[in-house]
Amino acid sequence: MPSLPLNLAVQLQTIDWVILVASVAICFVPALYYAKRSGESVSEFFTSGQSVPWWLIGISMVATTFSTDTPNFVTNLIRTEGVSSNWQWWAFALTGMSTVFFFARLWRRSGVLTDLEFYELRYSGKAARRVRGFRAVYLGLFFNCIIMASVNLAATKISGILFGFEKWETLAFCAVINIAFAATSGLWGVLVIDMIQFGIAMTGAFALAYFCLIQPEIGGLDGLITKISATSPETLRMIPSADSGLLWSIMLIPLLVGWWSTWYPGAEPGGGSYIAQRMLAAKSERDALGGTLFFNFAHYVLRPWPWILVGLCSMVIFPELSDIKKAFPDLPDGLLGHDIAYPAMMQFLPTGWLGLMVAGLLAAYVSTIITHLNWGTSYLVHDFYQRFINPGKTDKHYVGVGRMMTVVLMLVAGAITLFMETAQDNFKLLLQIGAGTGSLYLFRWFWWRINAVSEVTAMVASLVVAFVFQVIAKGQVDGEAVPWFIKHQLPLGVGITTLSWVIATFVSKPTDAATLRKFYDKVRPAGPGWAKIRAESGLPASPDSLPMALLGTVLGVTMIWTGLFATGSFLYGNHRDGMILGAVFLGASVALISLVRKLWAKEA
Repeated sequence: MPSLPLNLAVQLQTIDWVILVASVAICFVPALYYAKRSGESVSEFFTSGQSVPWWLIGISMVATTFSTDTPNFVTNLIRTEGVSSNWQWWAFALTGMSTVFFFARLWRRSGVLTDLEFYELRYSGKAARRVRGFRAVYLGLFFNCIIMASVNLAATKISGILFGFEKWETLAFCAVINIAFAATSGLWGVLVIDMIQFGIAMTGAFALAYFCLIQPEIGGLDGLITKISATSPETLRMIPSADSGLLWSIMLIPLLVGWWSTWYPGAEPGGGSYIAQRMLAAKSERDALGGTLFFNFAHYVLRPWPWILVGLCSMVIFPELSDIKKAFPDLPDGLLGHDIAYPAMMQFLPTGWLGLMVAGLLAAYVSTIITHLNWGTSYLVHDFYQRFINPGKTDKHYVGVGRMMTVVLMLVAGAITLFMETAQDNFKLLLQIGAGTGSLYLFRWFWWRINAVSEVTAMVASLVVAFVFQVIAKGQVDGEAVPWFIKHQLPLGVGITTLSWVIATFVSKPTDAATLRKFYDKVRPAGPGWAKIRAESGLPASPDSLPMALLGTVLGVTMIWTGLFATGSFLYGNHRDGMILGAVFLGASVALISLVRKLWAKEA
């Protein structure tokens, strides 16, 4: 193993600091430019006046989902379970593509300011108001701050490696810079900042992969594959073997159950959170569909392999955690984990590139956090404070409250960060909390019988089941056999929660007919689930085609997975497989482009 410096801060030369400071300064330009515009109205602050083009929507989506914890998370997966363990999030391509073709245009037609406003458009009575208010606090404060804390955790680990900072020092700096961006710019500023920062972040990610591969200890792509194959051949597999014990847990469950049944911000069945926020900000249904399609392609095909390559290189340089600790003896024990191997590999970046990489990681971090601050604030201000606490005030008042709320959210997220250890544990916890609710978020658009009671039941059931499983799991003593229901808690949680909300749907009163007619007339969902409402009201059929949406989803998923694995095959040196997968990728892409053009022509 090569000798490493005790602290990488000594490697940041003047040019590195210039690049780092310049990248932050450049991003303040759009923040300041859009400050006045964002303060004009609540609509401008939270949805950019619904005038954003598709390409900016797509870039912003992919920039938001690329945060400092993402490459750390991928590295953790690779080092502990191999490349194939990424199926835990690759499976969500099914969610993303179904959102593109089934739901993007429906969200845009709804015309709501936030996806929580949807509840009072779709449901009626006190239950609709209560579910909107509850989810505003539940998602905007609780869920949102846990996700931001996970992102903060990655930032503290990176700064611990680079600068030897304590957690609180990193969090203090991060709080200042994120509050300055989010409170000033509004969504327009966030979108433009996302675009700039995504370019910086991806340039740094590719640069790190390149400089890691050319090191003598690695020996290029061929040397890396040879070394990993000799020590841990299962690690390189893109699909887990049937006898590895991982096929079911890391691939089949996500593919068969996870993608449609669980709720997770950025990969929600039917769209939601900041993905819905971007679709609602689109200037047309066409832009909502096109932006979401571009996001899914970039998210799954363009981004993963630079991270994967660095993760594999880290296994050669740091085979064990003790090797990282030996290289960085001053690193606090609470920050030591497999995920920290990614920033540890930054030792190989030369002057200038190191500054760009640090700037890229900071850009990825800020892009994600300011999105979550704007999104969470939209819930707490528009869907809770304005709706239930203090209605009837001016837009200027609500924008001011929103800016103050960004401070509160950042402080709460920082406090939670102090108690976190790994992003992977957080990811699994959030999936469990959302288990079983995803199917409801799909069907509520296409079946009139689902009501607000269904929503409340799904939320309560999933939260209770997740809590019970967590209590039992925490009570396990090391060395004890793990109960079978703990091993299978995700599918069990899905089954219990789904059964609960289905029963609640049939035993509760349906949404009143006037609300259902108004919703259908505005959103026009397709399919037999609204036949009763159409027949009773004499409303026209939907302009959408469910078979075409299904075809688009299949073509999109085929394009994503074949593109992803074709790239991997070429990198692994399997050129024959790469060419076959590449041909399928091109065919699916051409067919998908043709289908999208037909959909756009139909809209026009």
